[in-house]
Amino acid sequence: MRRPQLDIQLKTPDQIEKMRGAGLVVAAALQAMREVVAPGVSTADLDAIAEKVIRDAGAIPSFKGYHGFPASICASVNEQVVHGIPSAEQVLREGDLISIDCGAILDGWHGDSAITVGVGETDPALLKMAEVAEEAMWAGIAAAARGSANGRGKLTDISFNVEKTVRKAGRYGIVDGYGGHGIGTEMHQDPHVLNHGKPGKGPRLVPGLCLAIEPMITLGSPRTAELSDGWTVVTRDNSIAAHVEHTMCLLEDGVWVTTAVDGGRARLGDLVTARQS
Repeated sequence: MRRPQLDIQLKTPDQIEKMRGAGLVVAAALQAMREVVAPGVSTADLDAIAEKVIRDAGAIPSFKGYHGFPASICASVNEQVVHGIPSAEQVLREGDLISIDCGAILDGWHGDSAITVGVGETDPALLKMAEVAEEAMWAGIAAAARGSANGRGKLTDISFNVEKTVRKAGRYGIVDGYGGHGIGTEMHQDPHVLNHGKPGKGPRLVPGLCLAIEPMITLGSPRTAELSDGWTVVTRDNSIAAHVEHTMCLLEDGVWVTTAVDGGRARLGDLVTARQS
């Protein structure tokens, strides 16, 4: 059986510069929300902050209206893995773990990023899980940069390095079916980027490829279910989950993490393009 052909859009350096603008808007929105996460804050409060930051920058929230999604962020608390709908009724409590996913469109180009944040005094085991997810994300991005530089990299090298980092850190569930994606003039483009798998398979990692890398892991089973709202994905065993994400683009001289304020320099060092600013 022949697999469907992927429609992978490679971006020029100038187009990636435009994606950087959208990425910085997302970074600012996430930072603004991170600063106010606390017991008593509702997920609707966070959504309002994100929308204001995005629109004040002259950008448009990517998520609002996307296939009918009603908000500017996805706010997923505790056992919610991804796509949680913000509401005034969902008020954060001491010890919660919240994943906030945010996207923006600026001049027709998208940025997409997510963070996981503890609310008040949070169980160290939950914060450790969020840290593991972040380490895995950066391991995947680094693998993409190295694979592009040596000309031998394939898409699943990212997946493999995400999984290897998570497995090495402990007994976490890696959510199946969900993962990263291509990004550019649309929020979701080919290819889909799983968070697990064998290396050396799939399309080549080449300059111009832009991807959102987004590990989702749990303290228990990787199995999930979708709630009746048609959006919110939760763990089947009610274990708590973490979700992080960055948008990255490959250039001839390195990688540019367009949603990281420093372009990824602090985590990736010389793997980051000299174009980064």
